[in-house]
Amino acid sequence: MTQYQLFAEPDTKKEKSKKFSLGKGYELEIDPSKRNYHFLYRDNVIKIIKRSDKIAIKIFIVEAVALGVMQTRLSDALEISRQTIHNYREIHRHFGMEGLLHGYTVADSKSRETQREIHAEERTSGNKAQQVAALRSSTRLEIEQEEARQNSLNFSFEENEKSQEIPAEEQPFAEEHEWEETRYAGCFIYWIPLINQWNWLHLTLGHYGVAWPIFAVFLLMSGLNIRSIEQLKHIRQREAGRILGLKKLPGKTQVWSWFYEAVQQKKSKQLLKDYFQYQLRCGLVSFRLWFTDGHLLPYTGKEKLHYSYNTQRQIPVPGRTNQVTCDASGRIVNFIIEEGKGAMKQQIIDVVQHYSSELPSKPMMVFDREGYDKSFFFELVNISQPFVSWEKNIDKAKLLAIEAEQFTRHFEFNEKKYSVFEQEKHFEYQPDGQEEPQAFTLRRLIIWNHSSNRRTAGLTNASPERFDTEEAVQAILSRWGASENTFKHLQERHPFHYHPGFKLEKSGVQEIINPEIKQKVTLIRKVRNEIDRLLRRLNKLSDSLKKDGTPRKNSQKPPLQESVKQKEAELQTLREEKKSLPEKVDVSTLENYRSFKKIDNEGKNLFDFVTTSVWNARKQMVDWLAESYSNENDLIDLFYAITHCHGWIRSTDKEVRVRLEPLQQPKRHAAQEMLCRKLTSIGAQTPTGKLLIVEVGKCPL
Repeated sequence: MTQYQLFAEPDTKKEKSKKFSLGKGYELEIDPSKRNYHFLYRDNVIKIIKRSDKIAIKIFIVEAVALGVMQTRLSDALEISRQTIHNYREIHRHFGMEGLLHGYTVADSKSRETQREIHAEERTSGNKAQQVAALRSSTRLEIEQEEARQNSLNFSFEENEKSQEIPAEEQPFAEEHEWEETRYAGCFIYWIPLINQWNWLHLTLGHYGVAWPIFAVFLLMSGLNIRSIEQLKHIRQREAGRILGLKKLPGKTQVWSWFYEAVQQKKSKQLLKDYFQYQLRCGLVSFRLWFTDGHLLPYTGKEKLHYSYNTQRQIPVPGRTNQVTCDASGRIVNFIIEEGKGAMKQQIIDVVQHYSSELPSKPMMVFDREGYDKSFFFELVNISQPFVSWEKNIDKAKLLAIEAEQFTRHFEFNEKKYSVFEQEKHFEYQPDGQEEPQAFTLRRLIIWNHSSNRRTAGLTNASPERFDTEEAVQAILSRWGASENTFKHLQERHPFHYHPGFKLEKSGVQEIINPEIKQKVTLIRKVRNEIDRLLRRLNKLSDSLKKDGTPRKNSQKPPLQESVKQKEAELQTLREEKKSLPEKVDVSTLENYRSFKKIDNEGKNLFDFVTTSVWNARKQMVDWLAESYSNENDLIDLFYAITHCHGWIRSTDKEVRVRLEPLQQPKRHAAQEMLCRKLTSIGAQTPTGKLLIVEVGKCPL
């Protein structure tokens, strides 16, 4: 029979220390035997906190959360509520360290009352938790007001809302499933800013209804640099479909069917208008500096198209021109595709006038030497449109002759030293229908690049109060970074030139330079050459005279003089005939001339809408990533490394969760995790209310 001890002896063993994992390699050890101290480890002890020191605990909590520890685990380890940790963070954010410590220091030699008296004027009075709650309520009210304002934006598709209703089973991410592996998990991060900030799904679903999947396909192509729909055959269809919110990415036949279903609706111009207008209303692009430039979209087919200009080859080639306007950070504000060379000057005026109701003031328009034209400058001055551009046809000898002492303004820009001084340049232009020329004056900016020891000049009409000399010079120097580099990177990282579904139709512009004028010009040149030849012969001949001073009958000079008179009369007749001819004629009135065709831009507009959206979202996410990754040279590569991560996806009735494989390097891994947390905190939702969550972790399978 087992005997039980009636009275158990007291346990004299000391309480053991406990270790709590806080995430990201941090551990908190609580050891009661060591005077109730806490030890924070990451391989080694990095901080020691006394449990009884309430002030040290508050500071420790704020610092630990800033290091990226998991707040739930920290709450369990310290046996305090999650709300208390949140309050400490908010108090520190709104009132600083002084507010967090209630206005007294940690010195043991002075009482709290003494410290309160010392810091009475510095600290804010009252209960900080209540004040934070009030701030949170006001912030929530501001958010609700902003959401109400955003919902009040009138998009064109709201009139036809009933016709765009989509069945629940065809909504994005409608299907529920457990964890599934996908090698395209990194591309999921584009969805979050596009849905939450750019209202992207609302626009595409509202305009195109059940044809929305083609935009998801284009999103995958732009994000992963897939150069054509035909290349989708190399994509794992089920894995890609999960990331795109589809059950499965279909074959190219179905993708083309989606494409033509969207194209036939002819809504691309209205879609672009709503998208660009929404960007400006929500402050997603800036409006202080706008850079406009044209970019060639070449055509290599057999049909006859108008010619654009290839800057690299320096020859005209068949194609179109994409007139694009960017802001100072390289985000695309607007684009329009035009036949042939296009009209960049008109686009510079139109893009501001089109969005004038959304702009608090006119932006400074920056463009290159293609826009150098005094008639264009005169028009910009008349409509009070500020601009800055490079000066054309500069006399470099005169610039080099300027004394160095005149360059009174010095600054650094893009790690280069510049000096500049300002003067005026006067123009005269006689508009059509006016008898006298109009005079106007522009500011002339003489720029000296010390690194290359080169000098050049720019022109601006902006007032010095709004753009001083240095700001105006930096604006024109920024053109290469904001507009040129934007499209160099686009062509490298995204299929910028791809045009799905070519469709050709008769162009509305069938006029060409009158071929008869070309013939007359050729004849005029030929006659002038003959006159020059006769005059050269005539000058070589000496006068052949008789003894009495009269010309000899066999002299060669009189016949040559008569020939010159005849040729000059013929030249005058040709010039008058040339003037009487119309400068341009319609090719349909001529024989042996093919009519010009133009490319339908409907499909190109849809694809470029997605490319633009991805580019602007990428710009925003890179800015967020820079907050936790200091190596600027590696920042873009890190972002694309994240977008190409493999991972897993799960869809439930409440959320769509994507888990990415962690990057190997610790710094990159930390930045990857911080970006994912930032994206998750945005709270993006699908139209059916599912939260979009992205995280970094191990395989959940």
